[in-house]
Amino acid sequence: MGDDRRQQFGQYLAGLRRATGKSQRQLAAVLCSLSGTQSVTRTEVSRWERGGRIPDVWLPYLAAALATPETQLRQAVAYARGDSLAQLPGATATLAHLLPPGDPLEPLRARTGQRVGADAVTGLAGRVHALRLADDVLSGGDLIAPAFRELTKAITLYRGASYSSDTGRGLLVQIGELAQITGWVASDAGRVDDAERAYRLGISAAKQAGDGPLVAHLAGSLAYQWSNTGRERDGVDLATAALAEAGVDAPGQTRALFHDRVAWAHTRLGRPHAQQAVRALGEAHDALDDGADDEAPLWAYWVSREELEVMDARVFTELHRPLRAVPLLTDVLTRYDATRARELALYRSWLAVALADANEPEQAAAEALRVVELSRELSSTRTAARVRAVLERLTEYDDVPEVRDVLAGHGHLLLV
Repeated sequence: MGDDRRQQFGQYLAGLRRATGKSQRQLAAVLCSLSGTQSVTRTEVSRWERGGRIPDVWLPYLAAALATPETQLRQAVAYARGDSLAQLPGATATLAHLLPPGDPLEPLRARTGQRVGADAVTGLAGRVHALRLADDVLSGGDLIAPAFRELTKAITLYRGASYSSDTGRGLLVQIGELAQITGWVASDAGRVDDAERAYRLGISAAKQAGDGPLVAHLAGSLAYQWSNTGRERDGVDLATAALAEAGVDAPGQTRALFHDRVAWAHTRLGRPHAQQAVRALGEAHDALDDGADDEAPLWAYWVSREELEVMDARVFTELHRPLRAVPLLTDVLTRYDATRARELALYRSWLAVALADANEPEQAAAEALRVVELSRELSSTRTAARVRAVLERLTEYDDVPEVRDVLAGHGHLLLV
């Protein structure tokens, strides 16, 4: 428990540093300037953020450098040292405070199932990844039934079979990964309550397995859903807590994904949070570059420079910065896999809106037609919502012939 608290303190401190836009090296330099000594290095800051040391004597200087009340930092130190009455303050509090613990995966006391071993974990992992790959080309409405069927079978196996502790942990990890893709599929199908239940179950499994990056993946997925369904402030808090939960040792690809989710959460709060959103985008790119040699989990296979650029463009579109969004999306779309119709529809929808913001209604209308065509056969509430968003944006230009034709042919979709 003591090591856990020290690590959580380190994650909390790292979150405060990131919120000020400082690197570890820059924070060390500021502390040296404030204290009049040269005894703090980037390595020392890294030790604090990993939970290896507690920076007691540096708290007054840290408070000044991080624009944080010293009393708050002292409360965090007390928590790290095991004070049972102390809690980590602020939005980067532990995930448990945001998602109260439950144990829907408690094994049955009398297990009647067969004994299983590593082969059961390997087989489940293969089915989980096959479902991920299917989600690349199919919509939520097509996959929701098989996804929940697999999740139910996996939970039944875990609760009823007998196995070694290593096999049990392996099953929990795969249940966590399966719950994440099931939640994602359910959200795409418009069943957000079912999605949240899947994400929470997965968080329980991943926490029991001790897999911090997977906990963060699930929590970040739920934060993304909250940000898109009217819980924008909760989305920021949960995305930030997910990043802290992953820790500084998480593989670069995963940290890039978690920073991107923080960026999107801030974006959904609008222009007052633009600076935080853009800063998080930069941290996502840095994480991917810094962790280029890291061995990432299989579920992060899709996180790439191209996907980060798509999120950059989405953020700039939402923030009404078309001069930055349009070139990014145009370039990515020339290289994108044509079989991934849902993603193409989503990405072209942001391009259409960005073109409209850039006062290019004719080009926006052409992209809108592509979005409608790509979405026609998809059972995805996300693409349907984006079609409506694009058409709504085009109504400002209904005096332009190309736009008028699009609205005449497809304006009824605004009523769906």
